[in-house]
Formats: sequence, C-alpha cells, structure tokens
Amino acid sequence: MVAQDSAVDTFAEFVGVYESRLRQSLMVVFGGELGRDAAADAFAYAWEHWDRVRVMENPVGYLYRVARSRARKELGRKRPVFDRVDSARIPEVEPKLPQALSRLSQRQRVVVVLVHGYGWTQIEVGELLDLSRSSVRNHLERGMSSLRGSIGGAE
Repeated sequence: MVAQDSAVDTFAEFVGVYESRLRQSLMVVFGGELGRDAAADAFAYAWEHWDRVRVMENPVGYLYRVARSRARKELGRKRPVFDRVDSARIPEVEPKLPQALSRLSQRQRVVVVLVHGYGWTQIEVGELLDLSRSSVRNHLERGMSSLRGSIGGAE
C-alpha cells in the first residue's frame, strides 16, 4: 500500500483496488454514514486531481488525510456513531464493543479495528496513518488494554 501499484494505470482501476480499504479506515474514524461519505468525497477529490494523485508515493494515505480534514468539519466535537450490534450476532460480537470503541482515541480505534477487525498488518496501518511500526504497536496495545477494561476483560 505504500506506493501505487504499477499495474494501476486508470482511475477506475485505482478505485477498484483501494476503495474498500479507504472506506473501512474512514468508517472506523467517523462511523458508518459519515465514513462512507468521507470516502466518496476523497475519491471525488482524487478524480478532480487525478494527474497529481496518480503519481504520489502514497496516494491512499494522502486521500485518507484529505477525507479526514473534510469530514472532521462535519463531525465537529461529537464522537462518531457506530452501528449497534445486531442481536443475532451477539455470540460473535460483544454488545458493549461499539460504545467501548467510541471511547478510544481516534488513533487507537483506527489501529485496533483495522488490525483486529479487518485483518490489516501493522505495516499497512502505519503506511495509511504515516506512523512508525512501533507507534502502531503502542496504539494497538493501549487500545486493546482500554477495551479489555471497558468490556470487563472480554477479548
């Protein structure tokens, strides 16, 4: 995810390869609806500035920052709203998890959900957030510790 894949030449290919990752990361930051909107805004920006974006070393990381700055204005000081856990999924998902996640710092929440929820590597998360691997690891450890405390030791 560091440099754009050399096989990705067109905007449509770029969206096909990177859309789900950018959307996932933004939904973790801003909640479902605003996260999806932020991803759409980021790709609209990329389309408008495709000549410049396509040659960037880390275009997805850049679009992540563009989307965050635009969506942050809409979110303001409110905490993101995460979807409630469907009661049919309770054996798989702790019902207290959405509220516990909303209490984490933004970086901790993003790192925890991308690594444990979506299966990203710590290196991939670091590239997106422009963080060192040790910083990602620290956010992950602190976030998981906080979640364990909030949920009562459940993992």
